[in-house]
Amino acid sequence: MSLLITIFALVFVTQLISWIGQTVLLELAYSLYLRLFHSSLHVRQRKLKTEILATKKELMQTSAQDQFAKWAKLRRSVDKGLADLEKLNAEVASNKSSFKMKFNGLIWSLTTGLQFIVGWWYRKSAVFYLPAGWFGPLEWWLSFPFAPAGSVSVGVWQMACRRVIKVGERVVKDLIANSSHSAEVKVEAERPSDEKSKQT
Repeated sequence: MSLLITIFALVFVTQLISWIGQTVLLELAYSLYLRLFHSSLHVRQRKLKTEILATKKELMQTSAQDQFAKWAKLRRSVDKGLADLEKLNAEVASNKSSFKMKFNGLIWSLTTGLQFIVGWWYRKSAVFYLPAGWFGPLEWWLSFPFAPAGSVSVGVWQMACRRVIKVGERVVKDLIANSSHSAEVKVEAERPSDEKSKQT
């Protein structure tokens, strides 16, 4: 794959992650991680919650004065279940914070870290060459910092790709907003004609 496409793909993936949102991706990845690697923990937590709710329901239906022994036994069972659930929730929270740290590190490595590495590795390489004399004194800036004169450097190409993707995002958002606005205007324009036909 050429350097030009590689850098564009890296920048696009980074922007895609920012559009979706890192927290959304974290929640999706964590739920998948739980199902694949800690399904027994999740099942145990759900089972314990249903047992506690069933025992609480039975406790609420039992009279503390008439059936004290049964009520006390149910109360101890609910208290023990709640204590076990707290321990289980603490274990789940610990797993989630550990997963979050690893996931954020992975996302940073695959996006920002990889862009730094590619930029550093190819710092003296030209992404592509410009026709001579097209940009005059700006040719030096386009090859900044170490690319050959008359070429576009990796850093400048990354900035250009990021800018084009952000402009594309803005255009798509404006088109979506305009289409929804025009649909609302169309619906409002149809309403008065319906009301006029009802009046006649």
